[in-house]
Amino acid sequence: MMGVPVFCVVVLAFICNSHTLEIQNPLYRFKRSQENISLDPIDCVSRTKQQVFTNSHNFSLDIRMPGVVPTESDTYLCTAFSLPTSRDAYIVDFMPHANMDTVHHMLLFGCQTPVSSSSYWDCGGVQGTCEDEASIMYAWARNAPPTRLPKDVGFKVGRSSGMSHLVLQIHYGDVSAFKDHHRDCSGVTLRMTSKLQPFIAGIYLLMSVDTIILPGKRVTNADIACDYTSYPIYPFAFRTHTHHLGKVVSGYRIREGKWNLIGRQSPQLPQAFYPANEEVNVKYGDTIAARCVFTGEGRTFKTYIGGTSDDEMCNFYIMYYMDSKHAIPYMNCMESGTKDLFQHIPAEANIPIAVSPGHMNSMMHMGHSTDHQDNKLMLDENKAEQALDQDYHLEQVSAWPQSSLQLGQVSGLALDSDANLVIFHRGDHHWGSSSFNSQARYQQRSQGPIQQSTILVVDPAKGNILKASGRDMFFLPHGITTDKNNNYWVTDVALHQVLKVSSDGRDTTLLALGEAFTPGSDNNHFCQPTDVAVDTETGNIFVSDGYCNARILKFSAEGKYLSQWGAGSSERKRRIPFRVPHSLVFLPDRQEVCVADRENGRIQCFIAQTGEFVKEIKKEEFGGEVFAISYSPAGDGFIFAVNGESPYRSTPLRGFVIDYSTMDILDTFNPEKKEFKMPHDIVETRDGSVFVGDAGSKSVFKFTTDKLHRSVKKAGIEVQELDEMETFVRTKVRPEHNMSKTAAIQEKQTVSLQPQPQEEAEEEKKKSAAKPNREHGVLPAIITTLLLIPLLVVISIGLFICWRKNNACEVKTEPSSVRGILGKIRGKAVGSLNLGNFFASHKGYSRRGFDQLSTEGSDQERNDGDSSDSENEEYSALPPPPSSS
Repeated sequence: MMGVPVFCVVVLAFICNSHTLEIQNPLYRFKRSQENISLDPIDCVSRTKQQVFTNSHNFSLDIRMPGVVPTESDTYLCTAFSLPTSRDAYIVDFMPHANMDTVHHMLLFGCQTPVSSSSYWDCGGVQGTCEDEASIMYAWARNAPPTRLPKDVGFKVGRSSGMSHLVLQIHYGDVSAFKDHHRDCSGVTLRMTSKLQPFIAGIYLLMSVDTIILPGKRVTNADIACDYTSYPIYPFAFRTHTHHLGKVVSGYRIREGKWNLIGRQSPQLPQAFYPANEEVNVKYGDTIAARCVFTGEGRTFKTYIGGTSDDEMCNFYIMYYMDSKHAIPYMNCMESGTKDLFQHIPAEANIPIAVSPGHMNSMMHMGHSTDHQDNKLMLDENKAEQALDQDYHLEQVSAWPQSSLQLGQVSGLALDSDANLVIFHRGDHHWGSSSFNSQARYQQRSQGPIQQSTILVVDPAKGNILKASGRDMFFLPHGITTDKNNNYWVTDVALHQVLKVSSDGRDTTLLALGEAFTPGSDNNHFCQPTDVAVDTETGNIFVSDGYCNARILKFSAEGKYLSQWGAGSSERKRRIPFRVPHSLVFLPDRQEVCVADRENGRIQCFIAQTGEFVKEIKKEEFGGEVFAISYSPAGDGFIFAVNGESPYRSTPLRGFVIDYSTMDILDTFNPEKKEFKMPHDIVETRDGSVFVGDAGSKSVFKFTTDKLHRSVKKAGIEVQELDEMETFVRTKVRPEHNMSKTAAIQEKQTVSLQPQPQEEAEEEKKKSAAKPNREHGVLPAIITTLLLIPLLVVISIGLFICWRKNNACEVKTEPSSVRGILGKIRGKAVGSLNLGNFFASHKGYSRRGFDQLSTEGSDQERNDGDSSDSENEEYSALPPPPSSS
């Protein structure tokens, strides 16, 4: 009797749930309405003409190819769109709708008069794009994500801009993608506002026009340089572009003979805009320069600069803003740099950036259908202060390890070649106040070496000990890492040595650097060395030295001294020496070495080959101390770090996930049940798990991303405030395989670019991080309540009837749940700045040519008890200078 009503209620719940999901998730609707766009040219045309006004100021504009079918490879097709000229408007956001399987690149020009009024035309030859001079507004290639401009910055179009039309140009490289005879509707959606923007965006393009790459030649440099002769510009992002032969592209500002890096990147990575390395401005009298490094290896013919896939390009784009009173939307430089000028270019410009297979795979699999890919790239565009969710957050695995490891002070962690966790600990030895004298000589040699096994190989999944070694070898272990042959490289602060030890269980010392128990500061001695990093290609090793020296030393794989260097600094900061360089990591994809400068509370990175300073990461959240770092090459690179207690500040101890490029903190984490006491080293595994060794609590913590939930604010480029309800479409990304002390957290992160840093605004954003999702839960809660009421009524009626018929009727109920009825959409928002390729003929450039052709201490282990080794290790750190900045 009750079956029919209950069945009806369940069906109703399912229908309402499906409807609710359709309302909440635009992806549900888009899949149905957009999958066939590429097959319906009429729909393409209608979308091209579509303007969506969200209020009196903000609107969007959809520009698409009208269902074209290119018949030849390397075809350039254009379509034009007329802008309203009754008022000025500003483009603040570009959403691409394209896939690299079909489109080689696309470019958006602004101009006064297109060369054709047809729905589309061939613009790869004499006809070109515009009758007047065209300015590049936007470009896309290699599945680059959306472009979002900083707050208060926009590309000006419309009435007084001199741009009454937009021309979309698409280069179709290989027409084999059209074997199925589908019609292409690739294009871009523009988010626009009529609100006056105080800063106007522009593009400065440095482009080589006469480079010839000889077949088989290992290195060919393309150098471009021009003097700057206009009003100040403020670069905030850069983009590189070559074809297949390019290895690295670097751009600089030169002022009074000093080269300042604007940006450096591999052109084989997704061709998005990345944040400029420093907040440099360019003013009258400066020189802007760029170098592209090519290789001719594998080619049997000369390669010229040109517009086909077999040609090459050398482009360095600078995205800048300038005061609206003096705005210039587009500038370019095509002059070859002189040898005298470029003999002073920093060495980093000549070092290729390795691109791992993981990077290439992620690039090739970012999407397979033009409009389905759009759904994956849709971003939340609510108000600028709104924070974005991430679909991962590191949380402790409280059940790891499954059995006690019986550790001493954990000083170092590493991974072996089988991705097992390697733990380096001190057994029953402690670093106490009497361990060293004032000359840093170890005072407890009479105790002998540690008798326990100090090196444990542990199963990262369960925590079982797989192998133990390192007995009767060490006195006060500190850092550990592994090389490609699975040897251990360790430091011992009591021995003042760096040792290479076999991992076969025989405890064979294969190489010893430094003199045992003898501190020193020359090339053959160390003073309490802290860590070792190994170059995965050359085998060269880097040593951070240490508690009483302030340097990084470089040795060959055989132990030959090569070089050393101290702390670095940017042009605007005075150089502050290292104060306990405590942890090292090698960045294989960037050929850099980064150090945790512990007592200065900062991370500094250097070019591994030369020791030249690259960047510094220093955050208030560190609390003045950074104890250890590790690195993952995924996406733009991620640094994992742990901080330590500072005698001068009260800051929680925790781990950090930091975007290498933007230097933004993406996530923080700490144990759930017991707190960190002295996190001393950090490492991540192939599956994305992160391990932290804690010297204070004599334990190792494991963190994973398995529990997906809201986390900290994602780094994101902020957009001019749009008063409209926007879309979250998120996709889950699995971590990548990892090398040495590296692992993947996310495939791609957004970058944070602002004309001026605003710490107060950032804090406000963090506080409001969870607000958007509260609104999403209101409607499902109401519907669920409404569905439960009739269900309870039906059950009540049934119980009443049953009772009436038989007072002894027994009703058994099983536990049930309504979770899953109204699902929550999870995932990640993806976005970063991107502009595109500016192709040109190898026959040379002319102003007309732009239109005709395409363009593309110590271990301060603080215990709660009386004086301990942790406290005394803090003692041994150098005191802060009387006045610090």
